[in-house]
Amino acid sequence: MNLLSRLARCYYKASHMPEYLAPLIDLGLRLYLANIFFKSGLTKVLSWDSTLYLFSDVYNVPLLPPEVAASMAAGAELGLSALLVLGLFGRFAAAGLFILNVVAVISYADLSDAGINQHLSWGILLGVLLILSRGNWSVDAWLEKRL
Repeated sequence: MNLLSRLARCYYKASHMPEYLAPLIDLGLRLYLANIFFKSGLTKVLSWDSTLYLFSDVYNVPLLPPEVAASMAAGAELGLSALLVLGLFGRFAAAGLFILNVVAVISYADLSDAGINQHLSWGILLGVLLILSRGNWSVDAWLEKRL
């Protein structure tokens, strides 16, 4: 085996080492996103009159009455965030928050460019969790091994 072959073999062996960080990165993404959406849901619940005002006069949520939209948004942000932290039904939680994120962007016409970029970043990260996440450090992984 020549030097080039040995170097290539070493490179390819080493190139797989970052994969061992995947569970940590997955957990970090779940915690980061859950924190954002949970705080938003908590804010909605703690100032319910303001939330109802926003959903009736500022946000234009399609197809739903403001009270229903506000309740669904707060419940989804709180509940799906909790599932995301645990990694229980993690892909379901990521999909739900992804949809909620899209509806938020559609519903708020006066969203600034910075706000759009922030929602875009969250959407991309939720998409990563939805499509690429294996969630090795999650309740889902634990349950899957037992079932």
